[in-house]
Amino acid sequence: MSGIHDFIENEVKTNDVVLFLKGTPEFPQCGFSGQVVQILDYVGVGYKGINVLADADIRQGIKDYSNWPTIPQLYVKGEFIGGCGIVRGKFPSGGLQSPPPEQGIFVKG
Repeated sequence: MSGIHDFIENEVKTNDVVLFLKGTPEFPQCGFSGQVVQILDYVGVGYKGINVLADADIRQGIKDYSNWPTIPQLYVKGEFIGGCGIVRGKFPSGGLQSPPPEQGIFVKG
């Protein structure tokens, strides 16, 4: 699994915003992934989507990497932000912004 860990770490560290999701940003395969895609698209954030359904090792590897049991998982500037519930919670309160503030798309609060 170290190859998967290295792949995930590389993606998280070399892309400003990465969303590990079920499906693709163009065609999410679960409602939770779809909600996060809609929020990111609405605020105009550029991001890389990685389809965990395409590879069982990545699907399990991202859970191990973050120690978080569910997908989707959002990373900003190398930091794990959370899943659908956390992203949804940040959206109406203004925790998601575009253009990006100092940390990326999230204001720490």
